[in-house]
Amino acid sequence: MQANNPAPAPEFSNTGYAPGNQPPYGHPQYAAGNFYGTPAAGPYAFQAQPVGNPSGAAVPPIQNQPPGAIWMPIPPPLPNCPPGLEYLTQIDQILIHQQLELLEIFIGLESNNKYEIKNSLGQRVYFAAEDTDCCTRNCCGPARPFTIKIMDNLGHEVIRLERPLRCSSCLFPCCLQEIEIQAPPGTPVGYVVQNWHPCLPKFTIQDEKRMDVLKISGPCVVCSCCEDVNFEVKSLDEVSNVGRISKQWSGFLKEAFTDTDNFGVSFPMDLDVKMKAVMLGACFLIDFMFFESIGDSHQRTGVWQ
Repeated sequence: MQANNPAPAPEFSNTGYAPGNQPPYGHPQYAAGNFYGTPAAGPYAFQAQPVGNPSGAAVPPIQNQPPGAIWMPIPPPLPNCPPGLEYLTQIDQILIHQQLELLEIFIGLESNNKYEIKNSLGQRVYFAAEDTDCCTRNCCGPARPFTIKIMDNLGHEVIRLERPLRCSSCLFPCCLQEIEIQAPPGTPVGYVVQNWHPCLPKFTIQDEKRMDVLKISGPCVVCSCCEDVNFEVKSLDEVSNVGRISKQWSGFLKEAFTDTDNFGVSFPMDLDVKMKAVMLGACFLIDFMFFESIGDSHQRTGVWQ
């Protein structure tokens, strides 16, 4: 009998990234250096990532699965891979769905954000939850410092995101935004730091030694109105595209009356698993900087607001 596979998640609609438009894993497209059909160049921190299970290795059964949630099967441990990041070795895109909080709609008080993180088949890979006190959330708003804990399907915290309180305006270039990505918690694997630019959102992805690895560049007007907003992940010289972080249009009612956002993150299959985790952290920083809102405040549309 043929196994029933979950239907691809419909939300990720960008051209070239849509589920179902990609060759299956193992296709030559996913060979090292073949992302976007061009040879790899520059210090991308790529490494070969095994896909699937080693011959003869048994995968533990999924435990503590919430009702209605379809979890991605647990991959076996891999050498030189932080525990819990094995999931990222098998995927080249992530879908992030912020959960709707009714309390925010009716009362106007900001609650801790929660997110489902899925693969292109709609299987849950991680669950993320903000851990910030009520006073900080509602006084500092989208510029608030936060801790986001990312758990696997066993409830183990595998990634922690730490955002310090920094300036939210490019008028103060010495104190711009940044986020630290830890995997496992307490062990930094990389950073995302905002770069000063007069009109564009720009960021640098750094490794655990604070060495620059990749660049992120967004549009001049960061406004989600009837279309996706794309932040391109590029090589250090900003010539080659390496991936993309996309804020997806969720419909007029949802965009107008809630701050629940959907994102897609794409990266090469053979990108270093630590850099995949850092790109995930970059997505959360971009969400808070440009698309998070509280009460009657509107989303930020550029680097000067």
